[in-house]
Amino acid sequence: MAGTDISKPDISSDWPAIILVEPQLGENIGAAARAMRNFGLGQLRLVAPRDGWPNERALATASGADQVLERAVVFPTTAAAIADLTFVAAATARRRELEKPLLGAEGCVAQTRSALAAGGRVGVMFGGERAGLSTEDVVRADVIMSYPVNPAFASLNLAHAVCVFAYAWRNADGAAPPPYVQIEPSPAASHADLDRLFRHLEDELIAAGFLFPPEKAPTMMRNLRTTLQRAALTDNDVRTLRGVIKALTGRRGT
Repeated sequence: MAGTDISKPDISSDWPAIILVEPQLGENIGAAARAMRNFGLGQLRLVAPRDGWPNERALATASGADQVLERAVVFPTTAAAIADLTFVAAATARRRELEKPLLGAEGCVAQTRSALAAGGRVGVMFGGERAGLSTEDVVRADVIMSYPVNPAFASLNLAHAVCVFAYAWRNADGAAPPPYVQIEPSPAASHADLDRLFRHLEDELIAAGFLFPPEKAPTMMRNLRTTLQRAALTDNDVRTLRGVIKALTGRRGT
């Protein structure tokens, strides 16, 4: 698939663990796994997935992130899923009036990284599609993570929510995007080639009756020439435009 190259280094890491609490759709689990794999997160924990596990729809949607799903561990309860962790963040759009630190994705990443650097075992919880995390789940977390979403439409798709955090986690590494590959440009068109293009265009416009009335034809052609020359046409551009004219008229210019 596009963007996949097994010859390149794999940056995947087990931490932080991504914990999906009572996810419903296998497709969302698979899409979340794909986002994790995209940004180098390798440990997926599932709490009581509604449709059981393993799930064929999750595998199909993961689009190659099979190893994340193959290593996924299922737990019966949230308490069991986070029992071995020393720092847990809960992703939710609702504060629940709990006296817990409220962080954005970047702040949550910073605290999670600090806990991990101190030798901790860290995880981020995301709730199911129907109602998100329960208050009981959020109570178990050390911090609340929330995104600056539209307050009138704050409910994110489960996989999208995971993707936002995964991106923030990877971005904190200071990793640069892949270098842009500059394609060698075609050389600039010569004035001789430009003249041939304009003559070809003028001939066909005359044949089509566009340059009317005749006394205005020189001015119209000057304006067209000015417009096209402003585009700084390359040799390839000129060939393309002459090909377009030929295709539209069925006649080859000189």
